[in-house]
Amino acid sequence: MLKIALAQVNFQVGNFESNTQKIIDRIQTAKANNTGLIVFSELSVCGYPARDFLTYPHFIQQCYKSISLIAEQCQGIAAIVGAPSPSKVIAGKNIYNSAYLLSNGKVQHIINKSLLPTYDVFDEYRYFESNTNDFSCIEINGVKIAVTVCEDLWDVDMDKMYKQNPMDELVKQSPDVMINIAASPFNYEHREDRLRVFKLNCEKYNLPLLYVNQTGAQTELIFDGGSLALDNKGEIIQELNYFEEQVAYFEFENAVIKHLQPNNSSTHSTIKIARIHDALVLGIKDYFAKLGFTKAILGLSGGIDSALVAVLAVRALGSANVKVLLLPSQYSSEHSINDALALANTLNIEYEIVNITQANTAVEATLANAFSGLAFNVTEENIQARLRGLLLMAHSNKFGYVLLNTTNKSEAAVGYGTLYGDMCGGLAVLGDVYKTECYELSNYINKDAVVIPTNSIEKPPSAELRPNQKDSDSLPDYDVLDTILRAYIEHCNSPEDIIAKGHNAALVNRVLGMVNINEFKRFQMAPVLRVSPKAFGMGRRMPLEGKYKYV
Repeated sequence: MLKIALAQVNFQVGNFESNTQKIIDRIQTAKANNTGLIVFSELSVCGYPARDFLTYPHFIQQCYKSISLIAEQCQGIAAIVGAPSPSKVIAGKNIYNSAYLLSNGKVQHIINKSLLPTYDVFDEYRYFESNTNDFSCIEINGVKIAVTVCEDLWDVDMDKMYKQNPMDELVKQSPDVMINIAASPFNYEHREDRLRVFKLNCEKYNLPLLYVNQTGAQTELIFDGGSLALDNKGEIIQELNYFEEQVAYFEFENAVIKHLQPNNSSTHSTIKIARIHDALVLGIKDYFAKLGFTKAILGLSGGIDSALVAVLAVRALGSANVKVLLLPSQYSSEHSINDALALANTLNIEYEIVNITQANTAVEATLANAFSGLAFNVTEENIQARLRGLLLMAHSNKFGYVLLNTTNKSEAAVGYGTLYGDMCGGLAVLGDVYKTECYELSNYINKDAVVIPTNSIEKPPSAELRPNQKDSDSLPDYDVLDTILRAYIEHCNSPEDIIAKGHNAALVNRVLGMVNINEFKRFQMAPVLRVSPKAFGMGRRMPLEGKYKYV
């Protein structure tokens, strides 16, 4: 019999002191509970993704020093810990992405990752050498374990991406159980994909599986945890909490995994919008905590997007740490101001009303000669947006706030935003949330009591930069727009494919043209919290000046 602890922990890239101490603390607690093996997530020592820090030799040396410190604590208990290890391939990369087995005060075995993903947000072959010929199980207390690292279990589908499957090699040694350590980022579809892939592995190899995933956010990427114990048929024995740190204990005996705390139920939700809500709150919380910031500011317009960001910020940081500026102009409606005030009072957050009409008039007067004889157009609208950005950034600089960007994914996709204006900010909270999803999120927040004013949800969306302006003046209805955008961005459908689904050809061509021509704007946008399978940012790398001809 082997008692095993799964340690689902929130690590920070490069914070060796904190990461190492978190690992040691949990090793000591597990040892006190008579645990034989404790398992941590992928690259837990240095944090994931470390990106180009991995090219710094002194960063890698810090990893090795931490491994030595952790190994010293492994007396009477074994630990599996993720960290880089030196590569044995002279002509290849310098390091592997590895799982270390630590016991009796030293490193006993190193398992190197074989399958290095280079799609979407992943770029592991940039840094790591792939293991191609060293496949061996480890043994603890008579239990033979096939240890793999994240992607190593994901090539079980029929549409294989890789030439070699590490579990096909490891299973030849007749292991008793599989253990997979991972840093697997959240998206609102990923839990179902994860369960499907792991079930396929369990069925294929007729083995139970213990899976440990990182939790916490690292800038754009949010890690949901959701660590798992599965039987040899892929049925869930236990699923750890989502978006939380947790340690769970199991017994493995006679090919059976038994959860030692069976009354603990997971916090996962089957509701897509609830998952998005929880991920965004964690994304904001960790962005501030890991950068050492405490206070957020944003412009509160009375519309749905800024209202959503204000609520999420309060839930992440607390009402005492969130301030909003109401920045009306001569075009702002009275009901928008009242809606913003109502929300600020409901959230009990500090607010200030700064009317920009006088400043806008002064800027227009300064430009009067240059613009003489020219009609009012988007230029004057953008001046208003940039004045608001200027005032928000001034408060940010003077008082130490981080400005939260409120642009949603629909707007970002088609360039319906002003650079250096409403696109200012240190973090784009809704940049991966379509406008239609913003309505779903608002209704979810209001499910028990009205938090976001009903009028902010029900009124036609408007930037209020000219008299009687509506978003629908420039864009199709959001339910139509978002359907087209999702087909193109998430599913990579061609214009012909989208048109074949019943959409107007001219509209499809116009929308897709807007998406591509505004890549330069998104390139300058704040980091976007990723909640979908395809977010703007590191997971979607498009040329800024590329030309793509539509039908």
